[in-house]
Amino acid sequence: MQQKIVFFGGPGTGKTTIINELKKLGYPCLDEISREITAKAQKEGISQLFLEDPLLFSSKLLEGREMQFKSANELNEPVVFFDRGLPEVFGYMDYLGTEYPDRFVEKSKAYRYQKVIHFPVWEKIYTTDDERYESLVEAQKIEKYLIDAYESLGYTVHSIPFGSIEQRTRYILNLIND
Repeated sequence: MQQKIVFFGGPGTGKTTIINELKKLGYPCLDEISREITAKAQKEGISQLFLEDPLLFSSKLLEGREMQFKSANELNEPVVFFDRGLPEVFGYMDYLGTEYPDRFVEKSKAYRYQKVIHFPVWEKIYTTDDERYESLVEAQKIEKYLIDAYESLGYTVHSIPFGSIEQRTRYILNLIND
């Protein structure tokens, strides 16, 4: 059976950096898609779709992550890494206090990951940019909601320790081989 390993955490915690390192090592990795959705909306004149219409943004994100999950099934690889997963969509909605249809949780229940790796908020590496607008304090609040989303679905959350790219990558590879 293919192992689907998802990385999650608040914004700016180093997930994508480790995804890029795993790609260099030859592992199949599926990139975070929220930046694509945000950038497309910005081209259409919506500066922050997530803030202006969180339900529309989240629906697009849920659909995209579902498609990613299905596409991983087509890869003939024993391990596939995901930069964020389906449960985070409703985790962010809970953070905003926005109501959402049951399908957000139902799809998160239907598409299961074998391991869930949490990247804790790390002040030392946290930065903002055009798509990552949250303050450090907001990132810490978001993190709690994301952990709650995964745990509400019965996942065991493995938190990755702080360290160099190499140390964090080694930790993950050891974790998936246990």
